[in-house]
Amino acid sequence: MHRKPKSAQRSKPAVSELATWAVSEAVSNGRVHAEPRPKTRGEFQRDRDRIVHSTAFRRLEYKTQVFVNHEGDLFRTRLTHSIEVAQIARSIARALSLNDDLTEAIALAHDLGHTPFGHAGQDALNECMIDHGGFEHNLQSLRIVDRLEERYGAFDGLNLMFETRAGILKHCAPARARDLGAVGQRFLDDRRPSLEAQICNLADEIAYNNHDVDDGLRSGLITLEQLEQISLFARHVRQALLEFPRLTGRRLIHETVRRVIDAQVTDLLTETQQRIAANGIKTLADVEHAPPLVGFSAAMQAENRELKTFLRTELYRHYQVVRMTNKARRVIRDMFAAFLAEPRLLPPQYQASGAQEGMPRVIADYIAGLTDRYAMKEHRRLFTVGEGVEP
Repeated sequence: MHRKPKSAQRSKPAVSELATWAVSEAVSNGRVHAEPRPKTRGEFQRDRDRIVHSTAFRRLEYKTQVFVNHEGDLFRTRLTHSIEVAQIARSIARALSLNDDLTEAIALAHDLGHTPFGHAGQDALNECMIDHGGFEHNLQSLRIVDRLEERYGAFDGLNLMFETRAGILKHCAPARARDLGAVGQRFLDDRRPSLEAQICNLADEIAYNNHDVDDGLRSGLITLEQLEQISLFARHVRQALLEFPRLTGRRLIHETVRRVIDAQVTDLLTETQQRIAANGIKTLADVEHAPPLVGFSAAMQAENRELKTFLRTELYRHYQVVRMTNKARRVIRDMFAAFLAEPRLLPPQYQASGAQEGMPRVIADYIAGLTDRYAMKEHRRLFTVGEGVEP
């Protein structure tokens, strides 16, 4: 007898309690390189652990979310953002009787391929790579777990389960999908990803919207008064003050952000359960051929759009943020041009790889792997007289 998704208060389901449309090890396409089954954990738990122990994951500690790493110790980084996404995503997956281990693995890996300096760095590197296949952090995340991590004697990369790799690949143009084999085939067939992967996409949005609000307020670039004009935020400020009339400052902000996240997660759970029922979902194949199933209600989607527009206008385009992102683009462009003109400036292992894979792609791998502060240090070494000679 198949169990229906239950409320967010339910305890963790055992494997046998997973919904029939969830991903399970029993229906997995496995790993590219066969390995003995883990003795004390599941296959997707092993994926999560490999991601957490990877070099690329540790580097996220010093990569930009909105504010460059050196601008403050309390702002989000790509690492703290990834952990927050994983927490939200896993909670949603568990409430829907989905595979929360797989969901957590995808969430923790989703930003592994991000460049230094956030989206400004990605945009600049994509411009540099425009004649060499372009650059997209989502594809770079997959490249890292498939090829670039060097931790095992038997294979390159992390040799993750197929479903984890497919979940990391959030979007992909058909021309690129053809080069990716089975993991890119769904983009050619117009099939949807697993519900576990769909959850990670929305959990990412919930996390960055709300935590960018928090960081924006902490920085002083946006104000509580401005946010009180945004319906979603304003409603929960009022509710917080009704319950705690004396609340002010950081505690009021935290209480409000917490309530907004809870409201969005609750709305998403209700809407997703309704879509699953309305589309007659019974199996994983049904998920692949249905419209997107994980999403907000129309009302919450409208409020979420209003919040995103506010953040884009008032925070991401704030002149102080634009000044930093403009510097970031220049750092990326300068380094790429210098390395392309003289590949011997690269560390020896990248020079060797360039002969096999093409120098532009290897330069992109190198730059994308840099942290914010190391990218700035490397730029000084390349272009500042007196820098570059190590003691």
